[in-house]
Amino acid sequence: MNRVHDMGGRFGDGPVDGRPEHAVFHEDWQARALALTLAAGALGKWNIDMSRHARECLSPKDYTAFGYYEKWIGGLVALLVEQGVVSRAELSGIGPAQFSELATRKLTADAVGDMLARGSPANRPCDSAPLFVVGETVRTRQFAENTFVSGGHTRLPTYAAGAQGKILRYQGTHVLPDSSAHGRGEAAEPLYAVAFAASALWRHPENPDDEVVLDLWQSYLVAA
Repeated sequence: MNRVHDMGGRFGDGPVDGRPEHAVFHEDWQARALALTLAAGALGKWNIDMSRHARECLSPKDYTAFGYYEKWIGGLVALLVEQGVVSRAELSGIGPAQFSELATRKLTADAVGDMLARGSPANRPCDSAPLFVVGETVRTRQFAENTFVSGGHTRLPTYAAGAQGKILRYQGTHVLPDSSAHGRGEAAEPLYAVAFAASALWRHPENPDDEVVLDLWQSYLVAA
């Protein structure tokens, strides 16, 4: 999906600040943003792929201006309205707040630890047999696009489209984000860790012998 978020390997954005940061949150509101996102996700109205897509769909102006947790809140607001949890009038304070039938499904503070410990595994059984084996050379699709929904979510980054790599590991069968993000079902597929030489991804890599490993679904790949 050719949106502003798909910036991996792009030139001109300045250096990456790799200094270690000791503070988990730089401002108090960031912790509240994380808590609110987790609590709203526990309502069961969307999945992680839908939430990622919502952040990707922020306007380019907002996406480039927002910090990390501002993007989270922007995507969350879009999901809350889209899924009918709240109305735009409620969010803006124009209309009165309405009691929601979802109130009984609230995530209480004492339940957060257990929920996070359980996680949300995305491995699922499927009927598709793995087509590739460890060590096999493969190539990604020529275009990094969602083949189900025009302009939809995908986990194949643009910088890796049409690139040649090798299967490093078979990860089992997992929910396909391209389908799941749009309410089209889990459509599980075999998932692989694929290793790419930096020179296969970029024309002038700083370190050509570096390796980039991506988790890629079977439908993203063809035999080289």
